[in-house]
Amino acid sequence: MHALFLRHVCQTSPAPLGITVARASGSTVWDAAGRAYLDLLAGMGVANVGHTHPEVVAAVRAQAERHLHVMVYGEFVEEAQVRLAARLAGLLPDPLEVAYFTSSGAEAIEGALKTARKHTGRARLVAFEGGFHGDTLGALSVGGNPRYRAPFEPLLADVAFLPFDDEAALPAVDGRTAAVVVEPIQAEGGVRIPRPSFLAALRRRCDETGALLVLDEVVTGFGRTGRLFAFEHWGIVPDLLVLAKALGGGLPLGAFVGSAAVMATLSRDPPLAHVTTFGGHPLSCAGGRAALEVLLRDGLVTRAATLGDRLQAELAALIGRGGLVAVRGLGLLLGLEFGTPEASARFARRALDAGLILNWTLHRDTVVRLAPPLVLTDDEAERATNGIRAALG
Repeated sequence: MHALFLRHVCQTSPAPLGITVARASGSTVWDAAGRAYLDLLAGMGVANVGHTHPEVVAAVRAQAERHLHVMVYGEFVEEAQVRLAARLAGLLPDPLEVAYFTSSGAEAIEGALKTARKHTGRARLVAFEGGFHGDTLGALSVGGNPRYRAPFEPLLADVAFLPFDDEAALPAVDGRTAAVVVEPIQAEGGVRIPRPSFLAALRRRCDETGALLVLDEVVTGFGRTGRLFAFEHWGIVPDLLVLAKALGGGLPLGAFVGSAAVMATLSRDPPLAHVTTFGGHPLSCAGGRAALEVLLRDGLVTRAATLGDRLQAELAALIGRGGLVAVRGLGLLLGLEFGTPEASARFARRALDAGLILNWTLHRDTVVRLAPPLVLTDDEAERATNGIRAALG
C-alpha cells in the first residue's frame, strides 16, 4: 500500500508522515500494524468532535439512504443544506445570516473574494504577511508567504500585504479596497495572536473606507479557541465569515457567510454569478450539522478553553528543554516555538516515534502547532504532555 501511495498519489513533500491508516476514533488513529497514535492535529483541524463520531456517522448514513447529489448548488431545496444554514445563522450575530456552501476552505475564500469585488465594485485586496488562506489561484494571491506565491506568479493583480498586528499600517486600507482578508489568529504563520486592539482597529478602518472585512476562521472556528468563533474574543463582526475544516464534521465542507444584502450580489447582474456542482453536498451538510450539535450539547467549546489553559501552563514549564523557547495559544490552538528549524524538526520526529501526530507550521518552521480534537480526555492530555516532555529530551 505504501509503495502504491508513493507511485500513484501525487506527493506534496519529499517526506510524508507515511502512516498507513486502518481506522480512527476520537483522538486516536491506528495504523495497519495496529499501532495507536494520539492525533494532536485533529486531522489538521478537522476532527473537533473527534474522528468518526458515531452521531456524525449515523447522520451521514441516514442522509445517504435518502439521497446523494441531485442538482447543482442553489437550485433545489435540500433539507440538509437548509437545516445547517439556518442553524449557523441562529448562532452567528447579525447581520451574518446567509451561507454559501463550498467543498473546501480555499473555495470559500475564492467565493468571498469574488463577492467582495462584485458587491463593492472595487478590485484592490489587502492581506497580511504570514497569512494563509489556501492554495487555489485567488487564495494563494492573498497568501502572505512569497515563497509559495513565487512559483505560480503572476497571480491576482492589485494585492497589498501589510504587517500582521500593526495598527500603524492600517491606513493602507483605502477607498480603492474591496476587501481585507485576515485570520483572527495566524495558524500556519506560527500561531500568532494579535494584540487586543488590532482587529477592532481593522474593523473600524474597513467601516471608514467601505472595504469588506473577510475573516478566515477555517482553522479557528467551531470552538477551537475556546469560543464558538474566534472573533468573539475581540468583540467584532466581519462582513464575510469564511468557514471549513471542522464545519463538515470530517467530510469536505466550506462556507462563506454574510448579510443578505452582500450575498445577494451573487444572484444578479448576471444571475448565477458564482456556482458550484458539489458545494454543500448533502452528506457533508448532514455530517456537519450533527457535529455542530455534538459540539454544543457536550460543552466542547468550554472544554477547549479550560483544557487549553491547562496544557499551555504545563507545556510552558518545559521551556528551555530541547530548544523550546516559547509556548503560546488560545484554547486548543497552541504553538510551541523552537530556537531553530532543526530543533523543531527533531522534536516532531521524536514525537511521531513516540506515537504523537503533530508537525511544524507551514510558514514558520520553528513553530510546532497543536490542535487536538476538543474531545481529548484528561488521560490523553496527560499522555500528550508526557510524550512531548520525552520528545524534548
